[in-house]
Amino acid sequence: MGPERSRGAALVAALCAVAVLFLGGCGTEAAGGSDDATATGAIPWTTTEPFKVTAAQLADDQRTLTLTAQVPDGKNPCVRALKAARTAAEHNTVWVQITFSSPSGDKRSGCTGERTVSTRIRLPEPLDNQKLVVDDDTQFTADGAKLPALRLCGELGCDPPATGCTSASYDQALIAADAPMHTYRDAEHCDGKWLVLDFSWRTGPVCGDTTASPAGCASRLGDRWFFRAKPAGWAPIAESAAGGCAAIQRAEPAFPTSLCAGLSPLSTSLHPSYPPASSSASPTRG
Repeated sequence: MGPERSRGAALVAALCAVAVLFLGGCGTEAAGGSDDATATGAIPWTTTEPFKVTAAQLADDQRTLTLTAQVPDGKNPCVRALKAARTAAEHNTVWVQITFSSPSGDKRSGCTGERTVSTRIRLPEPLDNQKLVVDDDTQFTADGAKLPALRLCGELGCDPPATGCTSASYDQALIAADAPMHTYRDAEHCDGKWLVLDFSWRTGPVCGDTTASPAGCASRLGDRWFFRAKPAGWAPIAESAAGGCAAIQRAEPAFPTSLCAGLSPLSTSLHPSYPPASSSASPTRG
């Protein structure tokens, strides 16, 4: 090896040594450019909300609330600074927000489980007959509740529609059947105590997409559910796309023949217009 090549090799070795100090080794990515760099950093604690709020109790003073919620859990501490705060009060409703700090957003924290916790808040004035909304969407009310526990309201609010042959009641039935969002009701057969509900939802390319075929945009999937009236609303009994009464009366012999005898088999792949001519003009969910 000549003098020039020797000096060149020494220079490369020196530069590589300097790079080791800054990058952790020659030929590797700069710090912060790989998952390994992130994995060795400190686990951050961030402010967040509970997975869900499950219960609320109102003390005799009508002002002290005890709220129960589900939060992260693991071998190491996963929750700190748990607190509830009133954020607004208007339109006969009190809003309360539960927050806490947790490292659960980082998988290295090990906070992959759940546990139940409670926190307390004292309102500046009695709750009385006002509704309580916790974390934006969980509603409670003292109306019809067995105090001190407040009544947890459902998806249709604290005053759901009475069970019957009405559009609002059919919306409750769709929720009970876990129908997809943006569902259209196609047909209802109802006598106030029993209900057959046919519904469909769109599938295929997005309408308005110039590359989509009209048939694809209009294609639908359908389903049929049978319900029994309960105090809390329509309760699903069975699901069947078959025509007639055989399927439902195997599941519930008391289901009236008058509501199912004329049912035609339900196609699970529909391609007329969307929404169907017999349905509402707009989706009934979402």
